[in-house]
Amino acid sequence: MSPEVLTILMFGTLVLAIALGHPLAVTLAGVATLYGLIDNGFNVPALLDLFVNNAWGIFLNYTLVAVPLFIFMAQILDRSKVSEGLFDALYIVLGGLRGGLGMAVIVVSTVFAATTGIIGASVVAMGLMAGPALLRRGYERGMSAGIICSSGTLGILIPPSIMLVVYGGLTGLKETSVGNLFAGAILPGLVLSGLYLLYVAVRCGINPKLGPPIPREERTHTAGQKFAMTMKSFVPPFSLILTVMGTILAGVATPTEAAALGCIGAMVLALFNRKLNWEVLTQSSISTARTTAMIMALFIGGKLFSVVFLSMGGGDVVADALLGMDVSPYVVLAIMMSVVFFLGMFIDWAAILLVVVPIFTPIAMDLDFNPLWFAMLVCINLQTSFLTPPFGYALFYFKGVAPPEYTMGDIYRGIIPFVIIQLIGLALMITFPEIITWLPDVFFGN
Repeated sequence: MSPEVLTILMFGTLVLAIALGHPLAVTLAGVATLYGLIDNGFNVPALLDLFVNNAWGIFLNYTLVAVPLFIFMAQILDRSKVSEGLFDALYIVLGGLRGGLGMAVIVVSTVFAATTGIIGASVVAMGLMAGPALLRRGYERGMSAGIICSSGTLGILIPPSIMLVVYGGLTGLKETSVGNLFAGAILPGLVLSGLYLLYVAVRCGINPKLGPPIPREERTHTAGQKFAMTMKSFVPPFSLILTVMGTILAGVATPTEAAALGCIGAMVLALFNRKLNWEVLTQSSISTARTTAMIMALFIGGKLFSVVFLSMGGGDVVADALLGMDVSPYVVLAIMMSVVFFLGMFIDWAAILLVVVPIFTPIAMDLDFNPLWFAMLVCINLQTSFLTPPFGYALFYFKGVAPPEYTMGDIYRGIIPFVIIQLIGLALMITFPEIITWLPDVFFGN
């Protein structure tokens, strides 16, 4: 069969298998095996050699050691309740504003994102803390759900993000090293957080019923007390952020070494909060092992899929189709971003990276796009995958811990404005690439 026919059939089989509900890692590896055998004339030893060599290459990738370390750090922080103190402080500081509690959730989620790198921990923690609080204060349910789910997804973009570690391990390019990706993601993450804050402030300013302020009689704290509460709750997580990100950006430590420092810092914070005990360490270790195993299984399945796809000429088919169009490079970029956005509705972010990065990155380089800029566009785009139905993970994380008053209809309705905001943010990054490239230029001289 021709590469064009195999390409169409391979993607069609993948989509069908996913729609039937088969495990994603097994699906990727199974489809790769089937079409690898078809392409090489059912030469089983040759295909096994190809699979073993590429799978072994994954386990030799030193950068990926950071994955379990960052996951363990997130698990410790989640169980040490670091975010609760900050939310309680900002609850008091911002509660007197229209939409103030919603803005407090966004600020806390932004700080928490910079210490965890995993959206599950952020969404669940804020769902448990803020979900009931926002309801008690009369916040509209859709607005509340949208705030918690969207701000919780910042954990997959703002460093130390597991997604960025995986992306850096995939490309092998200097421009998209984990350090460069971390530096490049800081401002986009803060821009998105700022857009969320602006939206909540404007909407609740126009219509206070969406997010009413705390009654005046409950605002009994002085300015000095508010400042002291904020500093007491903000300094510990900020110190951890400086430990992890500061050592990477200063060139003192590699991302893997910084992740190890982050684990130590997270345990110190847990110790100060009197949450560090054998049970916390055991449960954090078990959760880390399970999550790492899932990610690595996806990594292997995706690697096998991309290797077979490229070896049978699928990458050339896609590249010829996109590069052969007589259109602006930005039209091709829009097509690639649309593909990533669409896949995000149905497939896990890790599988999307493993499938599209080996195919789209060479195309982006042929179009003379900055590899770091293009990588960040893909990652920002993938953040929306946690919010877009039918399989937006953040929506189900929140529903699993939210009070019963929140229906799936409330959640779906509430996230629509925030998905639009994320797409606006993506458009800003395309229009002003310096938002992405400036910090890496400052720290690493790219």
